[in-house]
Amino acid sequence: MSSLLTNSTAMTALQTLRSVSSQLSTTQTRISTGQRVSTASDNAAYWSIATSMRADNAALSAVSDSLGLSAATVDTEYTALTSVVGDKTGGLTKLQSLLVEAKTAGIDRTKIQADITQIQQQMKGTADAATFNGVNWLSTTATTPATFDLVSSFSRVGGTPTVGKITLTTANYSLYTATQGGILDKVSGAASVDTINIAALTDSAADQTTLDGYIAQVTGAINSVASAAADLGAVKNRISTNTDFVKSLMDSVDRGIGQLVDADMNQESTRLSALQVQQQLGVQALSIANNSSQSILSLFR
Repeated sequence: MSSLLTNSTAMTALQTLRSVSSQLSTTQTRISTGQRVSTASDNAAYWSIATSMRADNAALSAVSDSLGLSAATVDTEYTALTSVVGDKTGGLTKLQSLLVEAKTAGIDRTKIQADITQIQQQMKGTADAATFNGVNWLSTTATTPATFDLVSSFSRVGGTPTVGKITLTTANYSLYTATQGGILDKVSGAASVDTINIAALTDSAADQTTLDGYIAQVTGAINSVASAAADLGAVKNRISTNTDFVKSLMDSVDRGIGQLVDADMNQESTRLSALQVQQQLGVQALSIANNSSQSILSLFR
């Protein structure tokens, strides 16, 4: 039945055109944003998961920055400890060899003491200079914390976040302290490693015994400083491993988010072309349906 009031053909064509236009708008949005789930209304579950994962990735990025700061701090202290251990040209190793040399009968110990004094000053200067971002574990003061926590990881199980950390005890690395309790300034016997003075010693048996005590003391200091350096070396390797893992984990999370919300651009491109053709056909069909009522006029001529 033909009717002037109700054009069912035009209504059908209009509904089809509206549907095609809506799909076309959605496809164009996906192409412009690169995401098939960009708002909660697109897919509430996937959007919620992706949002949480993005927040976790931001936390992992902060962990990565903290690991960089921790790595720089540990490397500074490790380098200084290695320098204090020294070799045949300086540090505790050279100090030990000078003390052994000082046991030689008739040697001028005053001149040897001049070298020892320079080494002592050099080691103190190295410890004082081992500061990064205001942190110094080798030359501590009364306000230096007893422990330091280095952020190492972040994880979230359900709604509970967990921040992993590496705890370091300052006393394990202190060479000089405000209370003279460090490896190099702690008094053992007559002096500390920092205050050894052999200028007045002679070839007497008592003085030779004193020299033996100094040698043993320096040897013990070498072992302690080397142990502290080895410990920091292990921490340094752990931080490096954690840094690589965190970066890999961030990439993995990014890929996971992409699988949830990213649009398949090949698929969307194909869909866009098809919908554009459908839209053109829909417009043409609606035009034909609207023009069909014109044929009714011929009945009244």
